[in-house]
Amino acid sequence: MAIDPKIRFATIFDMGGKVLYSSHREGVENFLSPEESQKSLQLAINAWKSRNEVSDKIGRGKYALVEYEKIKRITMPLDFDHILYITTDVEADHAPIIYRALRLKQDMLHSPEGFP
Repeated sequence: MAIDPKIRFATIFDMGGKVLYSSHREGVENFLSPEESQKSLQLAINAWKSRNEVSDKIGRGKYALVEYEKIKRITMPLDFDHILYITTDVEADHAPIIYRALRLKQDMLHSPEGFP
């Protein structure tokens, strides 16, 4: 959340859909119900599974960005079993957010503690 004030929501979940960490910016209205949010996470899992089917030919995906009328959604695999899911305001400059998230991912993966 500290990466950018335009981030609305961030969560880390495993490929089974279990949420390991979640943070919602105070004062920001949710557009989706809890059930719709869970469905959105499941759709993200399925999309990354599909992308991984061709990764041996084109390489592993680094991130995916989808821009809707009201938000942007960024997803990125943290490792083979975990995904970072970020939503931002639609006017957010997504490039620096993605860059910083990728840097945090690299720092976390190369730290002695690793990914929790």
